[in-house]
Amino acid sequence: MTKPRYGLEVFKFAVYVSVPIFLTVTFAANPVNLESIIRRHAYVVYPPEGPKPPTAAEMRKIVEANKKKKLRD
Repeated sequence: MTKPRYGLEVFKFAVYVSVPIFLTVTFAANPVNLESIIRRHAYVVYPPEGPKPPTAAEMRKIVEANKKKKLRD
């Protein structure tokens, strides 16, 4: 039987742990870099704000006006 060698496993683990740390330090340490990455990869893009819906009192006025308009027709 041969002795198990763990060199490859240690190397793979070191790469697995060090690559994300290296990339985080490289890209997230600079605020300008981080801002450009966030803007480039925006997952949620909200539409521009539209007009506000009418209040309850305004809705009542609209409903009353529509009722009067229908009664005239």
